[in-house]
Order: sequence, then C-alpha cells, then structure tokens
Amino acid sequence: MSKKVLFLVNHDVVIYNFRKELVERLISEGYEVIVSSPYGPKIDKLVDMGCIYDEIDIERHGTNPLQDKNLYKHYKKTIKKYQPNVVLTYTIKPNIYGAMAAKKYSVPCIANITGLGTAFEHKGIMPKFLTLLYKFAFSKVHNVFFQNEEDMNFFKRRKIALGKHKLLPGSGVNVSQFSFEEYPTKNDKLSFLFIGRIMKDKGVEELFAAASNIKEKYPNIDFDAIGFCEEEYKERIETLKKEEIINFHGVKDNVQDYIKECNAVVHPTYHEGMSNVLLEASSMGRPILASNIPGCREIFDEGISGFGFKAKDSEDLTNTIEKFIKLPINKKESMGAAAREKVVNKFDREIVVNRYLDEIDKILNKGESK
Repeated sequence: MSKKVLFLVNHDVVIYNFRKELVERLISEGYEVIVSSPYGPKIDKLVDMGCIYDEIDIERHGTNPLQDKNLYKHYKKTIKKYQPNVVLTYTIKPNIYGAMAAKKYSVPCIANITGLGTAFEHKGIMPKFLTLLYKFAFSKVHNVFFQNEEDMNFFKRRKIALGKHKLLPGSGVNVSQFSFEEYPTKNDKLSFLFIGRIMKDKGVEELFAAASNIKEKYPNIDFDAIGFCEEEYKERIETLKKEEIINFHGVKDNVQDYIKECNAVVHPTYHEGMSNVLLEASSMGRPILASNIPGCREIFDEGISGFGFKAKDSEDLTNTIEKFIKLPINKKESMGAAAREKVVNKFDREIVVNRYLDEIDKILNKGESK
C-alpha cells in the first residue's frame, strides 16, 4: 500500500518555488504526492516530476463565506478521494479549511504559518473571528510549523494549538540553485534591487520616496524592481520609469540574473513569515537592506551582512540606503560574503525538508493515519 501526502496550497508558486525539494524527496522515498492548487504554469512541472494534480479555485484575499464553504467541501472531497496518510497545508485558507477537512476524516495535518498577513492587523471583529477559526481548525492538528518566533508567540498568546508549535528557518533556500556570485566591483554605478509585488504592503510607497530622494543626491545610483504590478500602481510606475527613478522589469523567472548584477537588495515590506527574497539574495552573496521586522531581521546581522530600517518610514529607508552607499567597496563585498555564510549555516532548505520528513515518519510510525 503506497504512502500518500496531500499538499494544499493557494498558488502554484507556493509549492514549486519553495517546496519543490520536499516534493522531490517524498517522491524519491516512495510517496505518492497529490497537489491541490489553482492552476498555474508551475503545475505542469510538478506533474512532470510525478505529482498528481487536483485543481481548485481559491479566492486568496476574498472574505465570501460561501466561497470558503465551497473550499472546505472541496478539501473534504479531495481527502475522501485520495485518502492521504498526511495533509500538508500552507497559507491562511488552506491552513484553516484544510485542517478542518483533515480533522473531519481523522487524517494527520501538518500546518505551516507562512506569515500572519494583514488580517490580524485590522481592528474589529476580523482578528477575533480568525482566532476562533484557527482554534477550531487546529484543535486536532499534528503540529504547526512557524517561520518566525513572533508569529509562534502570537499563537501561543491566543492559546491556539498549544504544545504543537515548532519553529522552522522559513521555507529555507536552495543554496545550490542560488549559488554564490562574485560581488560586482568594476561598475562605476551602484545598483539596488527590489523583488516583490508592486503593492502597498511590500513597502513600495516608501521605496518610491526613498529612490526619488537618493536619485536627487546621487544620480549615478540605479534602482531596479521586478515583480507583478497591482493595477492601482501601473500608472505610477510608468511615471517613475519616465523620470528614470526606478527601472521596472515586470515578472521574471530568472531572478538570479538580477540579483547577480545588483549591489544590494532592498526589502521595505510591512510583514513577512520569513522573507524568501532575502534568503535568495543572501545565498547569492548580496547585502540586504530590510525592514526591521520579524521574518526579515533574523536573516541578516546588523552592519555585518545588512542594515535594518523602520518599516513604513521612507526617511529611515533613505538614510539606510545612503549609509550603504558611503561604505567602501571592500566592506560591501565582505557584507555579501557574510550574508552567504549565514544562510548556508542556518537557512539551507535541506534543514526544512529533513524536519518535514521527521514529522511524517513520526505520524506513519505511530499509525496515526487511517
């Protein structure tokens, strides 16, 4: 009888870019892997690897109770159809409704809190409602992985799944795929790179203001940005491109090529589970300038492999960029080397893969599956 693992995710990138190595390891060890996700181009690659694909439609940011009810029904149907030994869930809706469906059929579930997101920042009923949902959904969960200690403590304070919390080094990073690259020292210009969705919560307002301030004083500095642009920012970025403040390149699969050419990665995000952007940049030997928040500050050492700044503060971001500009080139280079060293020692994705395999082995050996 084959061993089966069911992944529940809200996007094909969530599993292919950040969990591919776990999928490969499971398949190599004889597991049947089923992936339930909205369709995206990465799904075909997962199927080629040997995964079974279960298509589902998820409104990632929606709050329609009827859609969420349908999501729960689909997860129940999927679990009943494939009868997995273990269910692995990622991001808020798969975590909640996937864990509920797994509980319904007494299938062990391993949840992963990839970040709290904006929902818990709102005032009013939403945070309380989500807390109740998590408490109910996670009442029978096998364990919950967290990507930073602050998120874990948040759940502890609300008494959600107490005694089942475990900490991971984020999603980890494939240190071979994101291999070390020599620091660019020959170019007269310095280049700062932003990687992420062009949206408010990623700190783009502060980035735009800081880039404008820096370009006035240092015209030889370049700012580049790659990532999907939300509709509300399309007109704005066209203006910034024309003013030669920031070069926008859109969505790119070859992020390594852009990281390789930059002198530092700037990440002014408002909240993170554990920033994959910073892990990848650090793995390639680039200093990082990041919001001093959970999910970012764990990745760099202040003044050694990067600099932190206050989130939502364009003035502090501007000052931090200027502080980096004024460093001698050998200091910039040594910061990049230190970034690589830390990531290899503490954030190698194999650490995450092994932790998952350990938990799955515990489940199978205890006979907790059906």
